[in-house]
Amino acid sequence: MKNRVTELLGTRYPIMQGGMMWVGRAELASAVSNAGALGILTALTQPTPEALAAEIRRCREMTDRPFGVNLTILPTIKPVPYAEFLQAALDSGVKLIETAGRNPEAYIPAIRAAGARLIHKCTSVRHALKAEAIGCDAVSVDGFECAGHPGEDDVTNLVLLPIAASRLRIPMIASGGIGNGRQMAAAFALGAEGINMGTRFVATREAPVHQNVKQAMVDADERQTSLLFRTLNNTGRVFRNRLAEEVVAIEARPGATDFADIQALVAGVRGRERVLEAGDIEDGIWTAGMVIGLIDDIPSCAELIERMMDEFRTAACQLSQSAA
Repeated sequence: MKNRVTELLGTRYPIMQGGMMWVGRAELASAVSNAGALGILTALTQPTPEALAAEIRRCREMTDRPFGVNLTILPTIKPVPYAEFLQAALDSGVKLIETAGRNPEAYIPAIRAAGARLIHKCTSVRHALKAEAIGCDAVSVDGFECAGHPGEDDVTNLVLLPIAASRLRIPMIASGGIGNGRQMAAAFALGAEGINMGTRFVATREAPVHQNVKQAMVDADERQTSLLFRTLNNTGRVFRNRLAEEVVAIEARPGATDFADIQALVAGVRGRERVLEAGDIEDGIWTAGMVIGLIDDIPSCAELIERMMDEFRTAACQLSQSAA
């Protein structure tokens, strides 16, 4: 395929891997890139900017194809040197930066000076238009179905994507709830020129998470997610397990919820150590999107992407024939 997104990414297919905390490591990013899509390293998965530079070098040893770096700018308990993480990526020669969370305008001069491109992930039309106005090269529009932070508007992609497409001039990548080629064709019909998948790539052989996590996603249905932090105006979609249900119950109590009430339960280190590494899927918070209802196997990244492209082409042909 050739369109504005493949030209921007430098890839065979207009598919991006989501920038997932603890998951966006060299093993997965290189496998996605080798399969013809764009792998993404998650900057803040690494403890320091120096460690990110080392991970970029490690990824280059595993692929000679393009990959990018995600920098998610969100409120944190401890200050994060975002500019230093970004500079480590740029100094390492990364030419595609994906930002998410807060406005990335302050980082655009450094990105431009390095000759890199910027894709900003948005959860609303107004934020997508702002990203275009400040000079982003493309936007990834994230619907309510997504894992992680879907924003506070609760608009699904069936409505969000065509509205955004009607108002944007820069390329739009559809993100959230996508796991097969039929959905990719639907996203293109709604105005997207590429797709971004996070959760679906976790259930692949190369994803650096415990096998129990992958199997739990295969076994789950589309109802197996929970929305946390709604009372804090920082909504996050996670896999619905014992701990997630406990957090939801705390937030449902009368009176305002303080983050301190749930901090120990939702700590990212706990989720990484106990779930993603040790495989206890009940004893930590881990992000997952509603697309788990469409996951029924654990292929390699190459198998997944080729299957998706076959499904995409078949669906596109069927749409064309129906229109005729």
